[in-house]
Amino acid sequence: MANHKSAIKRAKQSELRRIRNRSRRTRMKHIIKSLEEALASQNPEMATSRLRDAISVIDRTASKGVIHKNHAARKISRLTHRVNALPPA
Repeated sequence: MANHKSAIKRAKQSELRRIRNRSRRTRMKHIIKSLEEALASQNPEMATSRLRDAISVIDRTASKGVIHKNHAARKISRLTHRVNALPPA
């Protein structure tokens, strides 16, 4: 454990950030999983609405620095391609 006062403070800050980042990453994974379920059901309307939510969450996660912006762009691009490939209703 840290001995200096500043090191103790940094350890506390790092732990809080780790917990916050983990919850943001988990939220992103859950919203992507719900989009995957909509894609599996071949429902374009549901997939489109869930894609909109997923893009919002992924962009927010990247803006907070939890994931890299290029990683976010790649995820959004791949998900969008999959939604666009669904046959129309």
